[in-house]
Amino acid sequence: MELFIENALHNYSYLVLFGLSFGYFLFLYFGIGALFLFACKTLEKNKILTKIKSKDVPKEQIYFEIKHSIKSIIIFGLSPIPISYLIRNGSIELLPNTGFNILTGIILLTLWNEIHFYVVHRTMHQKLMMKHVHVIHHRTHIPTVYSVYSFHWLEALLLSTVPLTIIPFIPFSIIAVFIYPFVSILLNFAGHCNYRFGNGKGTSWKLFGTYHNEHHSSGRKNYGFTLNFLDKLFSKHNK
Repeated sequence: MELFIENALHNYSYLVLFGLSFGYFLFLYFGIGALFLFACKTLEKNKILTKIKSKDVPKEQIYFEIKHSIKSIIIFGLSPIPISYLIRNGSIELLPNTGFNILTGIILLTLWNEIHFYVVHRTMHQKLMMKHVHVIHHRTHIPTVYSVYSFHWLEALLLSTVPLTIIPFIPFSIIAVFIYPFVSILLNFAGHCNYRFGNGKGTSWKLFGTYHNEHHSSGRKNYGFTLNFLDKLFSKHNK
C-alpha cells in the first residue's frame, strides 16, 4: 500500500489520481458510513447509545444529503492533485513512513483540522455565506451519517484544503495523509449520527462528538469540529 500510494503521487496522471481519490472518498462515505450506522444501531439496542432526536428523518432529507455529498466527494477527489504537484516539483518534503511519523502526523492533522474547520465554519456563518453557501448543510436539522459531506461546492472546496494548508510548512508521512480522511470521517460521523452515550445526562456523553449534533439544532454555538476548545476560547463571539 505504501509503495502504491507513493507511486501514484509521483507517477500517475492527475486524472487517474483523481479517480483513485474519488473512489476512496466514496468508500469512506458509503462503506464506512454504513458500518458506522450499523454499529450505532447495535449499541442503541444494547442501551449503550441513545438517539439525541427521536423524530424519524424523512427519506427526502437522506436523498438531499447524498446528492450534495456526491458533489462534495468530486471536490474532495481533486484534493491530492495539488499535493502531488508539490511533491513532484520538490516543493514539499515527506517523512519516512515509520509508526511514529504516521501516528504523529495523524494527530497533527486532526488538531490542525480543528483550527481549520473552526475558521471555515465561522466564515460560513457570516450573513452572505450562510444565505448562499452554508444553507445547504443547515438544511439538515436532525443530522445523519449522510450529512457529513452535504455541502455547497464552495464549502466543500474550502474544507478539502486541510492537508494542503499545512503540508508546505510541516513535513508529514504520506501514509498519515492517506489515513487522515478515514480518521476525520469517523469523527464526522460521530458529530452527525444523532446518537449519544447512555441517557445523555451530565457532560461525559458529549465526548461522542455531540457538540456538532447540537449545532444543527441550535445553529448558534458549537462551531468546532469535534472538540470545543476554540468555542470556549472565543465564547464571547458565540452569542
